[in-house]
Amino acid sequence: MQENVPLITNDAVVFGILMTILAFVFATSSSSQPFWKKFYRVVPSILLCYFIPAVLNSFGVISGELSSLYKVASRYLLPTSLVLLTLSIDFKGILKLGPKALIMFLAGSVGIILGGPLALFVVSFISPSILGGVGPDEIWRGLATIAGSWIGGGANQTAMLEVFGASPTLFSQMIAVDVLVANVWMAVLLYWAAKPGRIDQIFKADSSAIKELQEKVEKYRESILKVPSLSDTMKIFGIGFALTGLSHLVADYLAPYIGQNYPSLSQYSLDSTFFWIVVVATTGGLLLSFTKARELEGAGASRLGSVLLYVLVATIGMQMDLMAVLDNPIFFLIGIFWMIFHVLIMLLVAYLIKAPFFFVAVGSQANVGGAASAPIVASAFNPSLAPVGVLMAVLGYAVGTYGAYLCGLLLQLVHNM
Repeated sequence: MQENVPLITNDAVVFGILMTILAFVFATSSSSQPFWKKFYRVVPSILLCYFIPAVLNSFGVISGELSSLYKVASRYLLPTSLVLLTLSIDFKGILKLGPKALIMFLAGSVGIILGGPLALFVVSFISPSILGGVGPDEIWRGLATIAGSWIGGGANQTAMLEVFGASPTLFSQMIAVDVLVANVWMAVLLYWAAKPGRIDQIFKADSSAIKELQEKVEKYRESILKVPSLSDTMKIFGIGFALTGLSHLVADYLAPYIGQNYPSLSQYSLDSTFFWIVVVATTGGLLLSFTKARELEGAGASRLGSVLLYVLVATIGMQMDLMAVLDNPIFFLIGIFWMIFHVLIMLLVAYLIKAPFFFVAVGSQANVGGAASAPIVASAFNPSLAPVGVLMAVLGYAVGTYGAYLCGLLLQLVHNM
């Protein structure tokens, strides 16, 4: 695919545009004007923060591919955000959410493992030529890399590329399918996150543990609420970015050490620096929630964490190219069917065990989106729930390589039928 130069290439200008979009969305979503009230009853504000940058990227105004903003947001702002969002969390409350969260995550993984081969099988009837190709250009090899991404993350995807040996051309096409289909599904989740009650009623789900956790955190916030001073804000950012620095320091030493000395652990993504950045930042935030640092929530720690998270939302949005579907529509058809199978399996399991939609959304995104976007979907329900998304996403890194390898074997089986 030919690389087109966007209208705006300066990242400082692009960042200014993204911040203007965020400011516009939040200003209008809190407006008392009847038009905006009606508009945001239909369209959740977080969806716009995500979708407007996607439109600008799709029409060549900005480029997520050429910009380094996503890397900055995911490596610097995300871990800081995770620290600030977990400062006030009730860890015991998270544990009280029970086994349904884990069951829904595993159902999501099973949905990806089975969904890929089923999608390839169905689409092969529509377009038999899809089963063509020779050696590294066989489509199943490329689809296995999507499985790695959708169960675990980038490290698992790279592992599947090495294991199954897809050609560079096929791999680049699969990345386009991965990004577009995953981002469209995330948009759907963000839309329904604003109104989970309807689905919970259909499933007869008991979401009392989730509501109890939200209320407990909110009551605590109210009890320590104060007008933040400059000193308070500096402390909040100081702690957040200090732990981000520590997480990078640990990751820079630990990931290569494990990769060189314990290569077998790479199947758990333990040689991935991003994995350790997320784990150390989240762990640091959880540990701080047992100390006096927790009181910084009264000065707006989670609010500032949410600001950083929304910047990440905008940079994730600008990764999506809505026009990419025109390049290889049949590949995207497989991706769409694959995601549908994944969703159907999750909804069926949720219905059977009466799991709240929160577990469906976060369990799915912990698989498909990983640590960068699972907390975004979780915080769309309530900012206090962001750590649940992170903890579930970390599970994805652990099972991603195994699940994707099994999916790859099943894809090969369908291809050779």
